[in-house]
Amino acid sequence: MRLSYLTLNLGLVFAAAIAALVVALVAVGGIEDGAKADIETRFSMEGIEQVAVATDGLQVTLSGTVITESDRFHAITTAGKVVDSARIVDQIEVAAAKAVNPPRFSIEILRGDQGISMIGLIPATTNHKGLSRRISEIADGARVADLLENADYPKPDTWDATLEYAMDALELLERSKISVAANQVTITAIASSIEEKRNLEAQLARKAPGGLELAIHISAPRPVITPFTLRFILDAESGARFDACSAHTEEGREIILAAAKKAGLSDPVSCTLGLGVPSTNWPQAVAMAIGAVSDLNGGSVTFSDADVTLIAPDVTDSAEFDRITGELENALPTAFSLHAVLPKPVIIDGTGEQGVGEGPPEFIATLSPEGQVQLRGRVSDEVQRDVAASFSRARFGIGAVYVATRLDPNLPAGWSTRVLASLEALSFLSNGVVVAQPDLVDIRGNTGDSEAGAEISRLLSEKLGEAQDFRVNVTYQETLDPIAAKPSAVECANAVNDVLETSKITFAPGSSDIVSDARVTVDKIAEIMKDCEDIAMEIGGFTDSQGREEMNRALSQSRAQAVLNALLARRVLTTNLTAHGYGEAKPIADNDTEEGREANRRIEFRLILPGETEENVTGAEAQAETEVESVADENPGSETEEEAAPEEDTGESDEQN
Repeated sequence: MRLSYLTLNLGLVFAAAIAALVVALVAVGGIEDGAKADIETRFSMEGIEQVAVATDGLQVTLSGTVITESDRFHAITTAGKVVDSARIVDQIEVAAAKAVNPPRFSIEILRGDQGISMIGLIPATTNHKGLSRRISEIADGARVADLLENADYPKPDTWDATLEYAMDALELLERSKISVAANQVTITAIASSIEEKRNLEAQLARKAPGGLELAIHISAPRPVITPFTLRFILDAESGARFDACSAHTEEGREIILAAAKKAGLSDPVSCTLGLGVPSTNWPQAVAMAIGAVSDLNGGSVTFSDADVTLIAPDVTDSAEFDRITGELENALPTAFSLHAVLPKPVIIDGTGEQGVGEGPPEFIATLSPEGQVQLRGRVSDEVQRDVAASFSRARFGIGAVYVATRLDPNLPAGWSTRVLASLEALSFLSNGVVVAQPDLVDIRGNTGDSEAGAEISRLLSEKLGEAQDFRVNVTYQETLDPIAAKPSAVECANAVNDVLETSKITFAPGSSDIVSDARVTVDKIAEIMKDCEDIAMEIGGFTDSQGREEMNRALSQSRAQAVLNALLARRVLTTNLTAHGYGEAKPIADNDTEEGREANRRIEFRLILPGETEENVTGAEAQAETEVESVADENPGSETEEEAAPEEDTGESDEQN
């Protein structure tokens, strides 16, 4: 009986324990679910989307990946507002920070009449003081505003070369804006003429380092023409031609050229577009005057601003002359004033003896191709002779003037002006003669300036005054043009190549010393390079494959630099020359034979083309298009003995190169 009672009590206790456990589990589960739901609700309200919530009993586990440490702390703090922070297990990970990209280094440079300003960001390793010093030298006393900042990041590989090129460009361009980036330069500038624009573009393109993205925008505003001059001539000897042609619009130029073609002009002609036209009716007035010259069957018409001088042929019938010039005078726009002249027959013999009898007196100045000037003919007195001689010596050189003039006190008024104007006109020529008479100045000869005819016409029109007759017959010869006569890049390369075909640049074995026999070759190349100083070229040094690669590269660099230094010692401007040692790279022959090794030991002159990179020039392309080669022919005899010896020491092999 007692046993049954005990058993019953034990069963009741066990059942109560089970019931309590079940209630506890249910309660814990409710707490877990409630805590998770509350935290997730709070996360949703706070915008926390990257963190997941998991519960295990009373523990709350937070997991996931957030962007920053701040996001992680925010999630833990938010969860701690729902449950005790001691129950939170932090398994949140923070994403790895992204590498900070270096900033874009760039400079904006402005240069004008007021000075130079710079603004931008440069690497901290840039020589800022050196850059400022170079800018100050270019400014030459003008104001410099340096607003550059620096950042401590590695500078791009091309930064120094690009910046150096930008400084060279800034030195060339007095009015410019230059934008510089790591491998990009944009140039915006103003030139004073089309010719200057073309020259600047050519120089900038030649100086550009390989691989540079270059954009050049140079504008050439129309020149101011003072006085605004046009001179048209029609004669039986040379037909129709312009000594000077000016227009202010494209349409106006077409009107003028159409009138000239109708009058007999057949050769192509350039008519300068410029500023300073005295009237918008300029083209119409010029066309009318050219038509009048055509109706007279010859003569000339000169426009100097609004003054129009028409010179008829000396054989023109006076009644016909009056009719044609009268019609022209009535037809010309109001702003223009006509001076028509029917001259007497003129004889020009250039002897200076006229004036002794009934003929008109003459003053003659002759310029020889060698630059010697001879003054002959008549001057009024000693003062005029001294003035003419001093003016000539100032223009042509003290020792280049020979004076053989005669005194004639009966010369007409204004003779001194005609003499000095004639001498000034002669200074535009390379060789020629000018003859001044009371009613005519005649100049003829050769020039290397394509605009000389227009400049002489403008000068004589201004100095002699209205209603004065002059004749300009000058011939432009490209061989006399100091710019056009310069050899092109290809011509420079060919000239050097011609020299190197007959002789080579040689060095002492294992040395960068140019042997005495090769100095004659360097002398010849130096003479050629003096006319090619604007051509960008690379002097490349090469060796054979014997010896250590590093030593070969150093030796080839020394030899290339030795050639550059030799040219510099011969007063060759080497700004556009670079020396580069390639060592045993780019062999042109088999290094397994003595003949091949000798061929590989060489110096090469190669043109550097704008935008060229080393990778896009193969050996074949370089030789076909831009290479001028000089084989560095070391002393074969001594080297054969050295190369025949066993290669026991690396230094000995280096000596062979």
